[in-house]
Amino acid sequence: MKAARFFLLLIYVSILVVNVSAQDDDEVIRVDTQIIDVPVVVTDKDGKPILNLKKSNFVVYEDGKMQELTDFSATAAPFEVALLLDTSGSTRQDLALIKRAADNFIASLRPGDRVAVIAYKTERTETEAYAVSEVLSNLTDDRAKLKSALDKAQNSNSTPYYDSLLQVVEKVFGEKPQDEFRGRRALVALTDGVDSVSVGDFEEVREKFNESGIVSFFIQINTRDYFEENLLGECHSEIRRFSPAQISRYYRLFPKTSNMEKTSDFCKLGDFERLDISKRLYELAEKEMDELARNSGGKVFPVEDLSGARAAFKKVADEIGTKYSLGYYSSNEKRDGKFRKIKVELKGIPAGATVRAREGYTAPIK
Repeated sequence: MKAARFFLLLIYVSILVVNVSAQDDDEVIRVDTQIIDVPVVVTDKDGKPILNLKKSNFVVYEDGKMQELTDFSATAAPFEVALLLDTSGSTRQDLALIKRAADNFIASLRPGDRVAVIAYKTERTETEAYAVSEVLSNLTDDRAKLKSALDKAQNSNSTPYYDSLLQVVEKVFGEKPQDEFRGRRALVALTDGVDSVSVGDFEEVREKFNESGIVSFFIQINTRDYFEENLLGECHSEIRRFSPAQISRYYRLFPKTSNMEKTSDFCKLGDFERLDISKRLYELAEKEMDELARNSGGKVFPVEDLSGARAAFKKVADEIGTKYSLGYYSSNEKRDGKFRKIKVELKGIPAGATVRAREGYTAPIK
């Protein structure tokens, strides 16, 4: 009898150890699994935001498979915003206007929303001057500090646009967010989107933004006429030029089999080539902004000039104030680095409602 009891006790302890180990394993898997954040805006048939929705009103699919929602934040939850101001040469005459528009934008955000400010400046050595992107203020809800940061914004002699986007991911949002801000981070960029001197490129930007879940909003300024105003004619010291990086980017738009004659010397370009380069670079910028915005659930707001920036900033602030955030752990545990499509559907909502959400993300790699 004693032997039998001892044997039964041994079995019970073994089962208990297995169960505890299994629970520990589950916890490890949970920690290592990436939560996928999906910012969402829902509007009625007239385009007005629908507020006061609940978690039960949303269904999320990844590559066609329904996912279990584990996180939900309503529209009242706060946001963290990286405010990127393109203060390059094309906006040289309007720096004061940019600062006022940015200040109004910050003032229109809600208490609790945190903002970081990024702008460009020119640094100089004994032999050259070059543009860099600078974080003027880290994330804060202190409006006085943010105003002081805006006051420090300078002009730059060129545009490190891609580098500044990488800086948003790596420096401004480099650390994991606090729980209240998870899935509620946004880029708001006032720019024409035309890069001239970055070390990074758009492929790197796209990959990092697809991984991060940052919602991207662009106030797209039309600076093309200003840029082309002094682009033509004899090549002299005062003429506006393309950078070698821009010329190289232009040639990459054509097939490798193209027999077109190439040069990195701006002065060897004819007027037709200069205008074609300008046209294609602006088209490329528009395409890239649209891709980042669409994939993240954000939006592009085109404006003809900086006088329209204030109204566009107001629309962005309204968008941020009406965002829901959904979160789920993907049922696909593969770490294959592939892009996965996200689709959000609504239930229990009046007919005619539409949803705009993050369209996908890049899975991690082992």
